Amino acid sequence: MEKSSAIAQRGRRISLSLEHIILNIAIWFGLYLIVSLSLNIEYGFGGIPNFGRALAVLMGAVAVGALVNRALMALFGINGDIIVASGEVKRVMNDLILQNPLIGVGFLLVVLTVAALAGAVTGALLILPSARLSEDYLAITLLAISEVFFMISYYHPDIIGGYYGTSVPDIFAWAPSEWRIVLFALLVIVTAAAIYILLDRILTSPYGRLLKAMREDETVVRVCGRDVMWIRVRTVALGSAVAAIAGALYSLYTLNVIATSFGRVEWTFYPFLMILLGGVGNKRGVLLGTFLFVLIKILLTTYKYELRDLFRLSFETVWLEYIIFGILMLLILLYRPEGMIKEEPILTEPMKVCVKRRR
Repeated sequence: MEKSSAIAQRGRRISLSLEHIILNIAIWFGLYLIVSLSLNIEYGFGGIPNFGRALAVLMGAVAVGALVNRALMALFGINGDIIVASGEVKRVMNDLILQNPLIGVGFLLVVLTVAALAGAVTGALLILPSARLSEDYLAITLLAISEVFFMISYYHPDIIGGYYGTSVPDIFAWAPSEWRIVLFALLVIVTAAAIYILLDRILTSPYGRLLKAMREDETVVRVCGRDVMWIRVRTVALGSAVAAIAGALYSLYTLNVIATSFGRVEWTFYPFLMILLGGVGNKRGVLLGTFLFVLIKILLTTYKYELRDLFRLSFETVWLEYIIFGILMLLILLYRPEGMIKEEPILTEPMKVCVKRRR
């Protein structure tokens, strides 16, 4: 009897562990898919190597921790330091959302809207002084700008709490705690799917073909009378707006905003790896590359101690993640630069009709 009870308890623990892994994969897949899609607009279609992607994600967090929090402080008449006051704002908002879940829905829509606007404005403004640079110089310049803003937000607590961070209201305060991760996984996946469908319509339009033309040869685009600098500004503004939504969602998930959560490795270099793995300029490739990356990352994080014992590693397993992804990046660039799914041409409606007739 005791043996069967122990087996049943072990089975429940395994089931709960598996459920937790699946939900983690879903949440991180949704977040990284949004960022990868935003980067695919700029780099995959437009050929703009935005090594400052983490800045746009950080701006989504700033929209939550600084802009929306301060607006709520003014609304509720809460004064004081942003670090302490944000905790009071969180308490008041959680009580309101507990009484009326629709307030949480409204708060979510406001946060995502403000984040998208903040990301778009930041992206458009920061690309202006560097839009005329060539690819290599542009990449380094955007990386440097991103790092500067990261350091400012981290060492100046007046913005988003610096190294202390700020609190964020819980949009699912009305739900039981065990439901929260499930609800958030659904929210992130639905948001990522909506963005995927919207960007698919945008990038299969003449605008998407214009971006690919600019990527291949800017001179041809100029000869055709197009302003390349204005195209770059619009493209980076769109990509930054999308990426900022991921930053806002991540802040709502963690219920906290702190600059160290938005480093260049996690929110710039990893998304580059995802689109290179799946296929540059390929939306289905981005889906596949993001899923494979997240699956490997979550499994490495979950079973890090088992891997350490199995391979008898003499270093911390956190470095194993960087080693594996670094090697993977080199292998892709050397042996499969087009990614797992090759880029396909954008077909207009008349072209689709011609293809069907040929078949």
